[in-house]
Amino acid sequence: MKVMLLAAGRSKRMAPIEDKNFINLLGKPLIQHQLEAIVASGLNEIIIVGGAHNLDKLKEISKNLGINADVVEQENLELGMCGAVLAAKKFIKGSPVLVVSSNDVVEKSAFELILKQSDEKLASSFMLAKTVKEYFSGGYLKVDKDNYISEIVEKPENGKEPSNLINIVLHIHKKKKNPYEGFWQPVKFPRHIHKVFNFLFDNAEKNVDGSASVADSAVIKGDVIIDENVKIFDGAVVNGPVYIGKNSIVANNALVRDSNVGESCVIGFSTEIARSCLGNNVWTHSNYIGDSVIGNNVSFGAGTITGNLRLDEENIFVNCDDKEPLKKCPE
Repeated sequence: MKVMLLAAGRSKRMAPIEDKNFINLLGKPLIQHQLEAIVASGLNEIIIVGGAHNLDKLKEISKNLGINADVVEQENLELGMCGAVLAAKKFIKGSPVLVVSSNDVVEKSAFELILKQSDEKLASSFMLAKTVKEYFSGGYLKVDKDNYISEIVEKPENGKEPSNLINIVLHIHKKKKNPYEGFWQPVKFPRHIHKVFNFLFDNAEKNVDGSASVADSAVIKGDVIIDENVKIFDGAVVNGPVYIGKNSIVANNALVRDSNVGESCVIGFSTEIARSCLGNNVWTHSNYIGDSVIGNNVSFGAGTITGNLRLDEENIFVNCDDKEPLKKCPE
């Protein structure tokens, strides 16, 4: 079976982060975690659909992983998934295909479930569904009395959903409802990144690399992954779950908790990093960075604060796809 990995989106809802596929978590870009999950499920005929903006980088990552993937360009991104399938049509050549979104993060059991269902040959196409208890702005499955999918309703109004089944972009085309109760997190907005970090961290091996230097008076609490050549100075506290990337420094009296810190970062004196994801080469100087996603090559001036609470405790409005600011954040 061939796998079509959809990675051509422009990540507008993650601005100013240019491409969420390359957000680094636990020392690897998100797209690499997705590729490794596919390969771990025993699937190695992979077609990656990208756009002109990320095609070269997708080729580089797949090559570095030793994956002989066909990387193709979706020229018209306005066509969405339809355009992606058309772009990869010649590579499929009538073979069964598993369509996977690079933005839907699921656990291994999701792949196992849909592959098992398709092997039973009860239908020609299969779509993985997740039962949700709260409204999510996505595609809902409408099913008939025999649990066959009759319709996908995209982003219905809250309270007008045809069912409580959300469509996860894990489809096999070879109409049966596949209930999936495991982890699922679509990456649409920056706040989704932290949930993905926690999922990946929980499933990763915890370790303090032997080349890391940790001062005697530093405190390491909980589960951590501390990579090569990290330096943690006197008085610093690292309170897991925490990942600290290669060659990074946690300076005196700094606190890092429940966060992902990329490579070659400096967490400066008396800085606190909380529930955040920092890219590579991020420098801080006596800052508080809370509930934030920070890209690569960012330097914070001394005293800068980021957080998720306005001084007047009113909602924070955000621009989305160049539309009017949202009055309420969709999930």
